[in-house]
Amino acid sequence: MSLIVDKHIAVLKGGPGSERLVSLKTAEGVAEALRSCGAKVSEIDVSGDSFEVPSDVLVAVNMIHGTYGEDGQLQAKLERDGIPYTGEGIETSRVAFDKALSKERFLSAGVPTPRSQNLKLDGVDQLTISLPVVVKPPREGSSVGVHICHTEEELEAALQDARRYGDTTLVEEYVSGWELTVGILGDQVLPIIRIMPVDGFYDINNKYPWMTGSGKSEYQCPAELPETSGELTARVQHAAKAAFAAIGGCVYGRVDVMLRESDWQPFVLEVNTIPGMTPTSLLPKACAQVGISYEQLCVRIIELSLKARPSGP
Repeated sequence: MSLIVDKHIAVLKGGPGSERLVSLKTAEGVAEALRSCGAKVSEIDVSGDSFEVPSDVLVAVNMIHGTYGEDGQLQAKLERDGIPYTGEGIETSRVAFDKALSKERFLSAGVPTPRSQNLKLDGVDQLTISLPVVVKPPREGSSVGVHICHTEEELEAALQDARRYGDTTLVEEYVSGWELTVGILGDQVLPIIRIMPVDGFYDINNKYPWMTGSGKSEYQCPAELPETSGELTARVQHAAKAAFAAIGGCVYGRVDVMLRESDWQPFVLEVNTIPGMTPTSLLPKACAQVGISYEQLCVRIIELSLKARPSGP
């Protein structure tokens, strides 16, 4: 904790995207934790490039989820301004945030991931993946705009909705099974968490019921996987670590995995480079299982970030 005692730290929060409220809640917890560790904290609400970070900060802690904070734009602004920041760099953030680009990296690295297609929404492209499928905007987080489609009618409605987010959408083979997530902290692969939505899938309502007023999920950490030897746990964690490496990750993140129930094969869905740090968030839950407190996690993120991008000559 001595790294941040009496140091000035900026916590960047908000952002212009659909995950703004989640970011504000995340930043609230992080700022409180850093103050409890002896840091002087300035909270900065960000809506675009027109913000300033005090020049005397040790680091800017990026807690902006989704658009602008997680896609490389904020990272580029901070690097132009010469401000050290937490999390991954420009290129890794850009690739991880774009589900189509990260898919390409997964496939190149041999990471198991559901079959998918980048579908243009101009009516020219033909879908080559059989139902059921998952339709998801390639550049949104927190399951915003995600639809599971079992029928042609559901698919048509999902593609119509997808036009709100761009001219193309990602259509992915639907994997029926267990929803898992695996936190990564530097070289450390954290315990697997099983996510069990009470109804439906792990959408924004089930992720953040405190924000939406509906939805609920239960969690199992560490996940009790159907195994006796630990071999399946090792396979899931290996896939998560390989996916994190494939997009160039080195600081921290959370990898979402589907475990197919028919044969217990893991499939990586995506890597989150600014995972939530709210009271219901999953990275802190996984850390707690290995004795890393919320405060220690916040400081560790700073340590790993400064190590990844040392400042000065």
